[in-house]
Amino acid sequence: MSPYTLAIDIGGSGIKALVLNAVGEAVTPRERQATPHPAQPAPILEIIDALAQGKTYDRVSVGFPGVVCQGVIITAANLHPDWLGVNLQQILQERLGVPVRVINDADMQGYGAIQGRGVELVITLGTGVGSALFTQGHLVPNLELGHHPFRKNATYEACLGHVALKRDGVRKWNQRLEKALAQWHKLFYYDWLYLGGGNAKHINFDLPPQVKTVPNVAGLLGGIALWRDEP
Repeated sequence: MSPYTLAIDIGGSGIKALVLNAVGEAVTPRERQATPHPAQPAPILEIIDALAQGKTYDRVSVGFPGVVCQGVIITAANLHPDWLGVNLQQILQERLGVPVRVINDADMQGYGAIQGRGVELVITLGTGVGSALFTQGHLVPNLELGHHPFRKNATYEACLGHVALKRDGVRKWNQRLEKALAQWHKLFYYDWLYLGGGNAKHINFDLPPQVKTVPNVAGLLGGIALWRDEP
């Protein structure tokens, strides 16, 4: 069922891809390649080329781990600084020969997780801490909550990112996450909070009634939402 959308999720540890049909159902298996280090534009673009090869698609949706404005990369905290100022949307349109739309990766994951009612917050726990905020299904773009102050002059990402998890251990990481959930509720008074990302599997406490985990594939399934204004 066309049009087909190639959804790509660029992460600090992995780059994932699958193809979605017109109603957002996956029609190919999810593929993943490790993010190269240093995570500069050229090797990541080569991986995207490889993931796109042999697939049938009419357009491309990309989630990028940083602030994205009109397809241009503004921040890339967990990748290489060479990304700053890169018009990823334009580059991929020229390389792949189809329309491309690029947004923050947590924003794209949020589209794959939300119900579209009330205030919904999405937090991704991976290499860094991503975030997306929606009201009645409408996105507040580039929230970047992970880089806001949390405790002892440290950001949420410094306390809950992958480095902190490995350095301080699962028990302390979970204690901090519990405190962060309480703080986020007071900040946003959300109706739902969705926790995703590769490190969500380490959560070992009972989540509040308004909080639930979502599968990582939501980061790709949200790609269809970038084209809702198309016929």
